[in-house]
Amino acid sequence: MTDVMRAVGYRKNLPISDPSSLLDLEVPVPSPGEHDLLVRVKAVSVNPVDVKVRASADPGGEPRILGFDAAGVVEKVGSAVTLFRPGDEVWYAGSIARPGTDSELHLVDERIVGRKPASLDFAAAAALPLTALTAWESLFDRLRLTAGSTGRLLVLGAAGGVGAVLVQLARRLTDLEVIGTASRPESRQYVLDRGAHRVVDHRGDLAAQLPEGVDYVFSPHSAGMIGTFAEIIRPYGAVVAIDEPEGLDLVGLKSKSIAWHWELMFTRALYDPTSTAQHEILTQVAALVDKNVIESTLTTRIDGINAINMRKAHAAQESGRTVGKTVLAGF
Repeated sequence: MTDVMRAVGYRKNLPISDPSSLLDLEVPVPSPGEHDLLVRVKAVSVNPVDVKVRASADPGGEPRILGFDAAGVVEKVGSAVTLFRPGDEVWYAGSIARPGTDSELHLVDERIVGRKPASLDFAAAAALPLTALTAWESLFDRLRLTAGSTGRLLVLGAAGGVGAVLVQLARRLTDLEVIGTASRPESRQYVLDRGAHRVVDHRGDLAAQLPEGVDYVFSPHSAGMIGTFAEIIRPYGAVVAIDEPEGLDLVGLKSKSIAWHWELMFTRALYDPTSTAQHEILTQVAALVDKNVIESTLTTRIDGINAINMRKAHAAQESGRTVGKTVLAGF
């Protein structure tokens, strides 16, 4: 193994139309710490967080590698690793505090890694970890739903990466009525195919479309929505949000005692690094995939992990019109 590897990253914040917005790099191969796996990356997917970091986090001219989803093969393990060994096929979403997955070899703590579903190839597997973890934690950790939970769940942006997994989990692992939002015919059908009981148009009047109200809302787009949430959510209901709109004012939710939860998939890696909860979630999701309970949300595959292809994937993500997930496979 050589001491350098290929990667895709950036040195300064630039619009994705600029050829220098993402660059092909050569960087040193990292050495595993005690609990680290050195993974040979076979496929990665693009998430909104990739676009957000590239646009807002200035690396000051130093190369920064993005990527928060990967599927690959364990090449080396740290001295304290107990969950995996070289040759294992794995999937994971990594940590925002470490270099990203858009590299030939990548270090990740074993405790946030799962074994790749046997029924999926690397590309189909790479579409799922970050969104599956976010969806699972939103439903079962933040909202504390169970197999016996009832009521109505509204999933905003249900054709997106997280929404498409969350619809599947909620429909198949709870007794909730699952309502997704989508606007275009192809995205509406995609949401129905994932298991939603029905779909409403988020460009229209949600209150008029949901006169009976809902008990829970999953929100990736909360700006300007608090008044609508206050109207459509029943008393004692709850919202789980994954965005962070500036100046968000939640006082409109108080009269109905509506709870507000934040979900950030990276919280465990940042603040609870010894937890194996995400390893366990990914293990459970892999089992559901292999039983055909949950399916991959891969919709676009691009062969070749390089700067040109990554710029295409980021541009698609920025368009706001993607359905499911875009995956890049193979260096």
